[in-house]
Amino acid sequence: MLAEYFPILLFIAVGMAVGVVPVVLGSLLGPHRPDPEKLSPYECGFEAFEDARMKFDVRYYLVAILFILFDLEIAFLFPWAAVLNEIGFFGFASMMLFLGILVVGFIYEWKKGALEWE
Repeated sequence: MLAEYFPILLFIAVGMAVGVVPVVLGSLLGPHRPDPEKLSPYECGFEAFEDARMKFDVRYYLVAILFILFDLEIAFLFPWAAVLNEIGFFGFASMMLFLGILVVGFIYEWKKGALEWE
């Protein structure tokens, strides 16, 4: 029974080695010559003028969530189109219902002004 899990254990070990070995080798063999130029904060070529923990407007997150939402829902269309002949009318009707709900959500967001940018 344990022999069945050996490939998984080997995969985890190789993954850990690929992630850890370069870091360890770099810290052991790499040069350690820090200077003020290397240690200075960098932001667009000049010193940072504000705290890094400044608050972002919630619209950034809203747009990102909407993009992910619609991007992932559109990704369902590709496998559906590939097997459309096999799933028949029920599969077609199910996808039309799914797309209808998606369009209703899109119209709601549009009317609420969630897609407007000032």
